Amino acid sequence: MKKAAFLLSLLLIFQTTFGQVYFPDKNNWLSKAPSELGLNPDKIKAAIDFAKSHESDANPNLKIAHYESAFGREPFGYPVGPMKTRGPASGLIIYKGYVVGQWGEPDRVDLTFSVAKSFLSTTAGLAVESGLIKSEQDLVFPYIAPIYPFDPVRAMMNKADHLYEDDVFELFDTEHNRKIRWDDLLRQTSDWEGSLWGKPDWADRPSGKAEEWRTRPRNAPGAVYEYNDTRVNVLALALLNVWRKPLPQVLKEKIMDPIGASDTWRWTGYENSFVILDGQIIQSVSGGSHWGGGMMLSAWDQARFGYLTLRNGNWKGKQLIPSSWIEKSRTPTPAQPDYGFMNYFLNYDQKQVPAAPKTAFLHIGAGTNMIYVDQENDLVIVARWIPNGDKAELVKLVLESLQKN
Repeated sequence: MKKAAFLLSLLLIFQTTFGQVYFPDKNNWLSKAPSELGLNPDKIKAAIDFAKSHESDANPNLKIAHYESAFGREPFGYPVGPMKTRGPASGLIIYKGYVVGQWGEPDRVDLTFSVAKSFLSTTAGLAVESGLIKSEQDLVFPYIAPIYPFDPVRAMMNKADHLYEDDVFELFDTEHNRKIRWDDLLRQTSDWEGSLWGKPDWADRPSGKAEEWRTRPRNAPGAVYEYNDTRVNVLALALLNVWRKPLPQVLKEKIMDPIGASDTWRWTGYENSFVILDGQIIQSVSGGSHWGGGMMLSAWDQARFGYLTLRNGNWKGKQLIPSSWIEKSRTPTPAQPDYGFMNYFLNYDQKQVPAAPKTAFLHIGAGTNMIYVDQENDLVIVARWIPNGDKAELVKLVLESLQKN
């Protein structure tokens, strides 16, 4: 499997370098009729009809949907970042670089929830490429200075009442946290302990006995996988301190502008996630929309990012994301084999999408928001606001359109 994936990667790089691949210009993604590319148009229509008729039944008002879900009933589960009412079921089918199907409102800017994690892990890869991080296998704590939160209320408080309180906080000041590597944060296996932006690590999707949430023994970093947005936000803040500038600026300059993304995407944090860094007030972004905030963008911009990862980080002959980082992102996590770097969901065991090739992968966020990436079939599918249990059937229907009559 690894050899086949490697050979496929070489082929994709060769095709891109020598101009055999179409890349869309900004605000202009060419469409072709499915039949022009040898697809069965009836099957494409069936897939689109399925997506349109299988829209999520969660409330379109995402604040209400939050409080009606398990997220809203977590300890400290209230949103602290912006949320907005979502649009209808929407999506795009990109085959051999061309748009062969679309539905809903792909221009609409909506929250993409945990797909934001794939953008976050990309900024980590760029930090490694630039030498800001020597290796993702390094311990994190030597890279991180004390964090100085921006809190305008502190300017009005009685200083004598807070004489024994520190004005800064440390992200990795415990014995356990000092053992955490960048790789552990990227794979959600760090078991980082603490609280950030008013969200304790134990309050995110808590399980087991409540009286043990705060006192249980910590798992060795790398040993146990746990999907946890507090720890994702720790990674975002750690990367902010490495880059020393807002991560949306990094992403815009190095990824979104070069791939021709629109001017409508936004990446936000929380109302209380501001720090003072090098004399500037900067917001630390969220790696998802669990408590609001995160990435807001259109299906078109989702598709461009998915297409970039399909091309192994190469866009019009320029390597925007190191191909080695894409390979690492797709390497199974020992504690969770269907997960790579956040938020690459792998299909090697074909549990995510049984009908898809083992080499396919997905960027997935709640909603469900899905970017399906299939290098073997030169295919990207974006589907927004589809029930999670229906995403595999949608992909199956599209794949059936590729079969010869």
